[in-house]
Amino acid sequence: MIKVIIGYKQKKGEDIRPLLLKLRTSAMQYQGFVSAENLFNEKDSSLIILISTWETSEYWRLWEESKIKQQLQQQIETLLKQKPRVTSYHIMPTRSWK
Repeated sequence: MIKVIIGYKQKKGEDIRPLLLKLRTSAMQYQGFVSAENLFNEKDSSLIILISTWETSEYWRLWEESKIKQQLQQQIETLLKQKPRVTSYHIMPTRSWK
């Protein structure tokens, strides 16, 4: 499994929450989607993190390259101060820790 973390910095006075809800709802329809959550910075609400979990990086890429994801991302980016920062991480099972 992988976790994908996308960091957003929205412009003052903008609200990307409705678009993030659409993004999440659409992602839920894609194969390999496991979960997602949106986090707003406690001290600076313009900083938002979207964390999604996918069964494989291939499923994530299919979603990332989908038409609906691209359309929603374009709408979101008009409300941002800068391009979103995307990072992905493979989940390390704790049973393998020694």
